Amino acid sequence: MRLTPLHDLTPEQARLRARLQERRGGVNGPFGVLLHSPELGSRLEELSTSIMRDAALPPRLRELTLLIVARRLDAQHSWLAHLDKGLAAGLDAAALARLARGEEPGFPRADEQILHEFVGQALETHFVDDATYAAALARFGERALVDLVVAIGGFAALALVLNTFQVDLPSGTEPPFPDVTGFRRTRRAGATS
Repeated sequence: MRLTPLHDLTPEQARLRARLQERRGGVNGPFGVLLHSPELGSRLEELSTSIMRDAALPPRLRELTLLIVARRLDAQHSWLAHLDKGLAAGLDAAALARLARGEEPGFPRADEQILHEFVGQALETHFVDDATYAAALARFGERALVDLVVAIGGFAALALVLNTFQVDLPSGTEPPFPDVTGFRRTRRAGATS
């Protein structure tokens, strides 16, 4: 990790650390970085907890949203932390393997395919076209779409924290994305600068 390890915690940092240990069993992933800014870190942790607990999408689609964001933003740490949770929630292992390789995942469920298209457009073009929006609205409803967009932003913030501050992958794990080496994306064949 790029940041200096914290030894003497301020009262705010100590409170956040205690909350992280209680809620998450430790200070892992992006949360070690967020201790350096305990006020905003506390709010981002609260938001991510609320998204995973309260968003108007089923747990399977919450996990899928996180995994799509992780893949789109090359957040290997997030992917590793949530892959098993996504599988346990009922996501298709073969589709996730294709997603990890940067291929079209071909999700077997219509709601997963709609979600994948919606999240992909939001992250890639920063807009969602009318047809995709209409399909998502019909499938999920207005509240769930608002929650989905907030989830995309929250998960993206955590992915950027992980990658910018180069939070190491858990010991003994293999990087899940073949086109990402360390904290750099390798050039794809035919890619230009």
